[in-house]
Amino acid sequence: MRFPSPYTLKQIATIINSEYVGDEEFPILGMNEIHVVQEGEIVFVDHPKYYEKALNSKATVVLINKKVDCPPGKALLISEDPFKDFNALTQFFKPFEKSASAISSSAKIGKNTIIQPNSFIGNNVTIGDNCLIHSNVSIYDNCVIGNNVIIHSGTVLGSDAFYYKKRPDGFDKLLSGGRVVIQDNVEIGAVCTLDKGVTGDTLIKKGTKIDNQVHVGHDTVIGEHCLIASQTGIAGCVVIEDEVTLWGQVGVTSATTIGKKAVVLAQTGVSKSLEGGKNYFGSPAEEARERLKQLAYIKQIPTILKKLDK
Repeated sequence: MRFPSPYTLKQIATIINSEYVGDEEFPILGMNEIHVVQEGEIVFVDHPKYYEKALNSKATVVLINKKVDCPPGKALLISEDPFKDFNALTQFFKPFEKSASAISSSAKIGKNTIIQPNSFIGNNVTIGDNCLIHSNVSIYDNCVIGNNVIIHSGTVLGSDAFYYKKRPDGFDKLLSGGRVVIQDNVEIGAVCTLDKGVTGDTLIKKGTKIDNQVHVGHDTVIGEHCLIASQTGIAGCVVIEDEVTLWGQVGVTSATTIGKKAVVLAQTGVSKSLEGGKNYFGSPAEEARERLKQLAYIKQIPTILKKLDK
């Protein structure tokens, strides 16, 4: 998430009331999660396991809960609770803004686009030309939709990320300040949910087709011309490359990559990254031919046991 204009290190420290290490005029351009952070941006870290990764990331400023040596060319924000202060920055730069109408006056709707009754179009939404938005669709603030997109009834774009921190008295929610971006010629079925990015974009690239009742988690990127069948669940921070097919009830765990032209058969559980150009089946996912051989061997076990008993 980029700020509307550059802020100084001192200005950011003042917002969250934190100490800082570095030049007070040090420029800060935005904030992001570790997997998408860029130069000029803030990343937060609150566990020793990830200190080194954060300090060596592309981030220019690290929001951290321990005084450590500051890497050259970077700055630190010292916080007792980086998770809480990261939320405070999200709230400052992307506060919730209520809508006064079903289709916000700040939304931009392209030529020949049809929006059926009872749909909600939030603040600062952009929808391209020749789109069809069926009834009871909810498109939250700041979503971007390209041209020739079809979205079926009951689908929600831009719901909050499922991202919580365990506390002694319950769970704290990490606020979502990102977007959902849908490129041209995408079709999304009925009753789908696409969570917005925490600080970046959840992205569906051009030509992809998504069936009914599919969930896509925060900050996930789905490539061009993919097919995703019904009841598939895709966690956050997943990368699905171009021309991938996911058949029904596939489950994909967080931070995995599925390579180009992979085919994942129905009811497969993807627990680690998969190479492209292959077929997969089972849970955990394996190459389909090998997995089906294993199932055939398992079916032979009763016959083998009977022979051994004789």
